[in-house]
Formats: sequence, C-alpha cells, structure tokens
Amino acid sequence: MAATEEGGTAAAVVEATSSDRFQQLLQQPGKSLVVVHFWAPWAPQCVQMNTVMAELSKEHPRVTFVKLEAEAVPEVSEKYEITSVPTFLFFKNSQKIDRLDGAHAPELTKKVQRHATSSSVPPGSNDGAKEDINTRLKKLISAAPCMLFMKGTPQEPRCGFSRQIVELLNKHNIVYSSFDIFSDEEVRQGLKIYSSWPTYPQLYAAGELIGGLDIVKELEASGELDTICPKAHKLEDRLKELINKARVMLFMKGNKQAAKCGFSKQIIEILNNSGADYETFDILEDEEVRQGLKTYSNWPTYPQLYVKGELVGGLDIVKELNENGELSSVLKGEN
Repeated sequence: MAATEEGGTAAAVVEATSSDRFQQLLQQPGKSLVVVHFWAPWAPQCVQMNTVMAELSKEHPRVTFVKLEAEAVPEVSEKYEITSVPTFLFFKNSQKIDRLDGAHAPELTKKVQRHATSSSVPPGSNDGAKEDINTRLKKLISAAPCMLFMKGTPQEPRCGFSRQIVELLNKHNIVYSSFDIFSDEEVRQGLKIYSSWPTYPQLYAAGELIGGLDIVKELEASGELDTICPKAHKLEDRLKELINKARVMLFMKGNKQAAKCGFSKQIIEILNNSGADYETFDILEDEEVRQGLKTYSNWPTYPQLYVKGELVGGLDIVKELNENGELSSVLKGEN
C-alpha cells in the first residue's frame, strides 16, 4: 500500500475533496499528465475503476491519478459537464486534453499510455486536432435550437455584453441553452476561428451563427428577434405537456429502474416509500428538455418534482416535506 501524501510519498490515487484541491492537483510540478476520475461511492463500476487507476499508477509513476466524488464537488462537475459516472478527464498543463465516459478499463489504459508517453504534440498532428475541435464545436452549437456562448452563465453573467444579451433573450421569452466560454479555453479560442467572429457573446440558432450583442439589438429593433428561435414557443408547449403528463412527474437523471446520480436515486427511494404513483422523464436523453426546463421552472438543478403541473422542488425540498410528514398530502395535491 502506497503511503499518503502527508507521509511524504505520493498516494496511488489522490482524492480531491474541494475545488481548490482539484486546482492544486492540476498544477503539480513535475507531473506531465493528470487523470481525474469523477466517481460516486454508490456506483459499483466506479469502485472497480478506482482499483484500475491504482494499478495504472504503479505503471505510470509520473502521472497523477485523482478521484473526485462528482456530487460532493458540484462546481467542478458542472464546469466540465459531468452528467454520469464514471467519467475520466485528462489534463496537461492544467488544460483538458481528452475525456472518457463509462467504465472502460482497456480504453482508459490506452489513453493513459498514449498521453503519458506524448510529452509534446507530435509533428503533423495539428490537422487532426483541428478536426477534433471542429467536430466538438459543431455538436455544441447544435446542442439546442438556440445556443448562447457567453462569459459566465445566464444566472451570473461575467461581462456587461453577456448580461445585456441575456436580458434581451429573457425579455422575449426565448428558450436557449448557454455555454460558459471561461470554462473551456479550447472552445473559447476555437469558436472564434470556427465562426470567424472574434468576440463574445455569440448567439447561434439551428446551428447557424446569428451574431453578437449588436446584431441581437438590431434584430430586436426590427422585430425579427422573436422569429430567430422558432422552436422556443413549441418547446414551452412541450414542457407544459410533459409536466402535466401525470399527476406526479419527476424529471431526473435516469429512470425508476436505474437512477444515474445519487440525488435522483435518493428522491426515487423517498417516492417509492411514500407509495405515490408517479412517472419519470430522463433528462439525460433530451438536451432540449434538460436545458429548457431549467429556464421554464427557474430551477437550475435536477431532480425536479411536479404535482398537477406545479413545481414542488428538488431533493432537499422533498426531504424536508417527508421529514415534516407533509409529503403525502403534497403528492395528493392537497397543499
């Protein structure tokens, strides 16, 4: 058994229990590669992959292997769009260079071997790198009918231009998803080249660039802004139908039989114990619903519980109602 860091020798797999600790590990001197396992203790496959990482650490002593409990450090998980566990991210010089979703030990071994032995970018690899980022950018700008690439988030814009464009879109009830370009330097720089648009924010509709703040202001002045995202109103109608599909509707990661995050698993257990008759919707299978419902309900996280088309809340609210003995009456629509 390897000694802990406090004992003077690097641990086989180091644990990051906070955002600050995570950043420290990314910047360790003398380490060319950092592999981070976003895991959950309730998932057996994650425990198995931690064992795989421990074995890999013996073969690659210059690589830092980190495990980070995804739900315990949500700010890091959200920044890197971790939607399921296990997920592995690969970093060099504090920059994310690769990703692996799922419990695939052979693929993890291959990626560690490849990245650990390539200390610099091989000659002639630039074209492949451009192709990879372009493929990723295409997916991002098409992730929702309207996509806004901005500094910060709609809840916390980090520049005046981003704040103004968010206010305009919200004013016109346009349903859109957003991407914080501060969260990913590769996207931030790559999108400027891809779109031939050097500044942010950037608004896309149906995968096509609309423009920045000035263009959106012009569209508002001409009355065209309400038509650039034609699916917006249709999405609102669809969300209304979904939350009224059953008297009790739970929007979650996964389903009744296989919850895909600890929060969803806990709320399922509470509802099952209550004897309530309810239906679920897996937000991981529909990005449009996943992002749109956050805006529609003004509730930024999942799971979300609805009764008779009205939002009850997330796991904390349901726990509180259950502890106070009020959950049964709420589920019956008496409150």
